[in-house]
Amino acid sequence: MTADLRFDGVQAEVGGRTLLAGLDFAVRPGEVVGLIGRNGVGKTTLLRIASAALAPGAGRVLLGGEDVTTLSRRALARRVALVPQDLHVPFPFRVGELVLMGRAPHQPLLGLESESDVARAREALDRLGIGDLADRDITHLSGGERQLTLFARALVQDPEVLLLDEPTAFLDLKHRVEVLAEVRAFAARGRAALVVSHDLSLAARTCDRVVLLGVGGIVAAGAPSEVLQPDALRRAFDIEAESFAAPDGQVVVVPRIPTARD
Repeated sequence: MTADLRFDGVQAEVGGRTLLAGLDFAVRPGEVVGLIGRNGVGKTTLLRIASAALAPGAGRVLLGGEDVTTLSRRALARRVALVPQDLHVPFPFRVGELVLMGRAPHQPLLGLESESDVARAREALDRLGIGDLADRDITHLSGGERQLTLFARALVQDPEVLLLDEPTAFLDLKHRVEVLAEVRAFAARGRAALVVSHDLSLAARTCDRVVLLGVGGIVAAGAPSEVLQPDALRRAFDIEAESFAAPDGQVVVVPRIPTARD
């Protein structure tokens, strides 16, 4: 059964400096939760803590009740996949090879990929529209192509929880919509996704709930229409913004651009 991911009194630190403290929220099976806030507030740090790549300054992250730091790297990789903003690849792996690495946690320690593993990788590449890149050198791709490759690798990993750090930052509008549709489909299969995004209006259309971070902690959390309101946005981003319902009922955020008269 798919587990929930729970932040229990988590404190995020970088270089001995506390960014966020006392964070309590959960990402439940079947939902997509957006993690939003200004640059440098600690969103990426939280994803690293959730993937056990970084230890929290205090508190813990629980995956189905188990502290993620107590799980072996292999066991955790079978359950949680992290899609970073970008990844430094020191060797000229082909795209297909890098995506296939997502199956490594599910293979015997000394085993090779199976035909099923290869088929999964090909299917993920084709679904994201990058099947023609399978034999391309990863170091020769554009930023958007690299981002799609990392997302494909995470899908092939077949995790219970997806952690996505700005997964659409380098993508054109078509691929943004396709990636976010895949995230929704992932959640519809009873999995959980935590997505860092700076595109508030797009996040509102993708996420069941959003957690708005400010300096030191959570400013607001809940449904996008409840959280993405002028007062909360002012406290989190120090900006003036308007929010209103689009024709489809989803919230749209429009920041006010200061003019010479302001």
